[in-house]
Amino acid sequence: MRSIRVLVLRLAKENPSWGYRRLHGELLVLGVKVGASTVWEILKEAGIDPAPERNSSTWATFLRTQADALLACDFMETVTLSGMRMYALVVIEHSSRRIRVLGATTHPTASWVAQAAKNLVMDLEDLGCRARFMIRDRDGKFPELFDAVLKDARIEVVLSGIQIPRMNSITERWIQTCRRELLDRTLIWNQRHLLPTLREFEQFYNGHRPHQGIANARPLHPLPPPIDDPDTLAHLKIRRHDRLGGILHEYRHAA
Repeated sequence: MRSIRVLVLRLAKENPSWGYRRLHGELLVLGVKVGASTVWEILKEAGIDPAPERNSSTWATFLRTQADALLACDFMETVTLSGMRMYALVVIEHSSRRIRVLGATTHPTASWVAQAAKNLVMDLEDLGCRARFMIRDRDGKFPELFDAVLKDARIEVVLSGIQIPRMNSITERWIQTCRRELLDRTLIWNQRHLLPTLREFEQFYNGHRPHQGIANARPLHPLPPPIDDPDTLAHLKIRRHDRLGGILHEYRHAA
C-alpha cells in the first residue's frame, strides 16, 4: 500500500539511526500492522540500508541537533616579532558563534590549560549557558584535568577524529578568520601585546561582525529591523569607527 510505503520512508528519513526492526515497532505502535520483512523490502527498494546499524546519526546531524548545547575549542599558534611562539586557547559556541579567548601563553602547561577550563566554566555558569558537549582535537596540550574540569560541570568532551579537522570546522574557520582579518595585518610584539589584541578582536567579532552561519546576525546582537522609510534610505548618514589602529572597521548610523 502506497501510504504505508510513504510512512516507512518518512520515518526512516526523519530518524536515520533507526533500523528496520525499530521502524517496524513504530508502525505497530501507530496501529499499522505489516511484517518486518515488508519494512525491509520497502527500505531496500528505496536504496536505504535496512540493517539496524545502517546509519547512526551523522556528524553533521549531531552538530545541527545539538548546536544549542555545543562548544568547541582549539589552540591557535602565532609567532611574535621576537620569534616567540605563542598559543592562544579559544572556545566557540556553535549556536551563536560567540567566541571566547581564554588566554595566551608561551607554555600551555597542564595547570594553565586546566585553569582556563575552570575560568570558562565559571563564565558559562554566570551567563546561564547550558553547554553539554565540548568538541576538541587530540592535541597533547589538553591534559586529563581539562576534561575532568568539564566533566564536573556536566560537559562531555567529544574528541574529533585523527587528522579530520572538519569535525571541528567552526573553530577552524574562526582561526582562519582571525589570521586573515587580524594577525596577518598587524605586528605582534610580545605576549603582553597579543592578548589585548585578541580580546579586542573578540569584542569586534561578537558585537559587530556579521556571520553567514547565523543569517548575518552577530553573536551578541540580532539584526535590526530593515529600514523601510524611503527618506531615511535616501539620506543615509553612516560613520566609521576604527579598532586596533584602523585594522578593523565598524560602521554605525550617525546620531
